[in-house]
Amino acid sequence: MNTTPRGLNRWVLAVVGLLALAAGAAGLALLTVPAVASWWAAAAPRVGEALDGARTRTTPDGQEDTWLWLALAAVLLLLIVLLVLWITAQGRGRTGIFASTEDPRTPAVGDPGGPGGTDAVGTVTITAAAAEQALKAALLERPDLAAASVSTWRVRGVPGLRVQVFPRKGVPAYAVAADVSRLVEALDRVTGYRTPVLISIRSGARVRFSRADRVA
Repeated sequence: MNTTPRGLNRWVLAVVGLLALAAGAAGLALLTVPAVASWWAAAAPRVGEALDGARTRTTPDGQEDTWLWLALAAVLLLLIVLLVLWITAQGRGRTGIFASTEDPRTPAVGDPGGPGGTDAVGTVTITAAAAEQALKAALLERPDLAAASVSTWRVRGVPGLRVQVFPRKGVPAYAVAADVSRLVEALDRVTGYRTPVLISIRSGARVRFSRADRVA
């Protein structure tokens, strides 16, 4: 439900992976293939002379060093900025508003003018935290769930809920999904808005190592 640039992430990972693979293969060839090692031993002095020549040609008169270091610093700075932008683009899409009178969704109850069926002037906003806490509290009352989490994301311009539940061992997933759907429908009736929902039924360490409380 987030706006993570998955295509860009795959491209970046592919490029970084290919570069790392090429570097590793080159290093392995130098260590294990005598022909490659001898070729590098002969070519290394010429590479050093080429670098010294480039350094000499790019050193301004009256200066002691080349301006290539400034260019390299600028490239590294640009790379850092791009990395920061790439990191900030991950996982975006969270929203703090669950519903409002300006919401583009069709009200589930009441007509005209919104959930209450009135044309009163003003704005009513339901925060995402209110909806998340209400739904999570209802979920955690169930003894067959080890844990639950609820978050609000913007899906195609409309707030939607992402519900993650961790049923205990042996609890059928279809029963949990049906019960969660009923709770979401109850939330829709209370708020007056039909909300897109992603229900994720998961398992993990907290499920394997948790146990239901017993009352003697």
